Amino acid sequence: MKGVSVPAVVGMPSPLFLWRFKAILFLMWGFCCCKIGWDSVMRMSADLRDLFLYEAFLYYNPLLLVALMIWLWGVNLWVFAQSSVNYVKVFDLAQTHLSHREIWRSAAWLTLIVPTSMTAYLYLYSHGEVSLAASQPVLLYAILLIVLLSPFDMFYLSSRFYFLRTMLRIILPLQAITFPDFFLADIFTSMSKVFSDLERSVCRMVNRQVATIAWFEADSVCGSHSIAIPLVLVLPYLWRFFQCLRQYKDTKEKSCLLNALKYSTAVPVIFLSALKYHVFPDQWVSFYRPLWLVSGVINSLYSFYWDIKRDWDLSILTRIFMFKGPSTWTNLLYGRSWVYYWLLGSNLVLRCTWTYKLSSHLRHNYITVFTITALEMVRRFQWVFFRVENEWNKMTAKQNFEMSSDMPSEADRLLESNSHTV
Repeated sequence: MKGVSVPAVVGMPSPLFLWRFKAILFLMWGFCCCKIGWDSVMRMSADLRDLFLYEAFLYYNPLLLVALMIWLWGVNLWVFAQSSVNYVKVFDLAQTHLSHREIWRSAAWLTLIVPTSMTAYLYLYSHGEVSLAASQPVLLYAILLIVLLSPFDMFYLSSRFYFLRTMLRIILPLQAITFPDFFLADIFTSMSKVFSDLERSVCRMVNRQVATIAWFEADSVCGSHSIAIPLVLVLPYLWRFFQCLRQYKDTKEKSCLLNALKYSTAVPVIFLSALKYHVFPDQWVSFYRPLWLVSGVINSLYSFYWDIKRDWDLSILTRIFMFKGPSTWTNLLYGRSWVYYWLLGSNLVLRCTWTYKLSSHLRHNYITVFTITALEMVRRFQWVFFRVENEWNKMTAKQNFEMSSDMPSEADRLLESNSHTV
């Protein structure tokens, strides 16, 4: 209205400015953590430095890998949102499900908290505050567990409940197996090393061995020769194995038994590796190690074949990178043959290296195992795109078939018109 003075609106910073500001803060925080951590490690004697880093790495590397998996899952959801693949229907999600932005926000918080706790652990231990240092991983694990199990309406309660309910259905497959059930269980097989390290960490916390040298004894309850290591490694594969048996009971499809056989091939890889510490060295070299190598090759090739032949259908995978709006990613990835060559080649290579992380007798090479586990998650990240699209293609084909079968044919309509009384 004329003659009416309008108060000046204070300008809000643009989203691009806020994003840049957050990125600068993140880089400054990362530099501070690296500087403090490096200085703390250099204060220790050279003979204890490697052992101490191995222990610190054990407590924090599984949580860093979980954060990586959450980041990658957010990318999966972002691509699905841009394409015609309706992942909400595929996973039967509620309208209040987490978007890719909320997934990334959760991953960002975990990415901030875990290295901060690790830096505090390194700093306190190197400065003689051993008891305070030992409390850092314990507090971190306790806080994350409380947040995950909290019954209060905070921190995405409905999504946490959905995740926990799906986990319970995976552990106890007493009902018909749905797509989210075996999808999450498949992801858990890629995280078997994460579960094993979490078990080792909790074992040392419960037995008060954090920031001590008690666990250096390999034959101790939390040592590297413990029978609990292969038992935890094999759990995700047993969950999928029993899911396949349950699916066979419900559907009577023989492919379910062949799928169960695929997961059973991981069992000898895990337990033959663990036998190295429980047999004589000459027996391991002459008999058990060749068996371990053969079982690893069988498991890798069988799993690779199943990915290509069963989980994916490369003949109809044409929509995943066809975004709704103009995008550089569409021009780069959609309909490009190199994408499928990369998919096949990287999947085969990473399936073969996958055996490395299942082998408990190789876990002392912790940097190598961490790298291979991270690459396995990248392989699973690729797998998600094509597995979800394959499921969406099956759903749409089934819906189109049902719609066409419900519609009357031309002959039926003519017969009905002739039967009318004129």
